[in-house]
Amino acid sequence: MASSADFRDFVLDLLASLGGVTARAMFGGFGLYRDGVIFALIADDTLYLKADGPLRAEFERRGMSRFRPRVRGKPFPMPYYEAAPETLEDPDALATLATKVLAAARASPAARARGRDGRASAPARKRRPTAR
Repeated sequence: MASSADFRDFVLDLLASLGGVTARAMFGGFGLYRDGVIFALIADDTLYLKADGPLRAEFERRGMSRFRPRVRGKPFPMPYYEAAPETLEDPDALATLATKVLAAARASPAARARGRDGRASAPARKRRPTAR
C-alpha cells in the first residue's frame, strides 16, 4: 500500500484551489485533510475519495472502485472510492468533486465530534458531589 511523495504532491497541487489541504502519512499511504477532517486517501499512488450516503450511491453509479485493503488476509472495504483517471487530468473537476466529498465528510457524526484541529474533544468531566 506504499505511495510516493511525488504522487502526493501531484494531488495536493491539483487540490490547491481548495486551500488548506494537508497530507499525513498513514499505513504506507497518505490521508488528505482540510480543517482537521479527512476526506481522501492515497494508497498505491491512487486517490480515493470518502463517500457516505447519497455520495456513495453517486460514486457507485459512476463505476468508481471501492478501496479494499487487506486485513489479516481478507478484503476490508472502506468508504473510499477511486477517483477516475480523467478527474486527475482536470483540476477544476477534481476540486468540484472534492468540495462535495469534504462537505459530506464534515457532516458526518465523527467529524462533528472533533474540533477544528481534527482531534476528538475532551470528554466532559463528571462532577463529584462535595461533602457538606
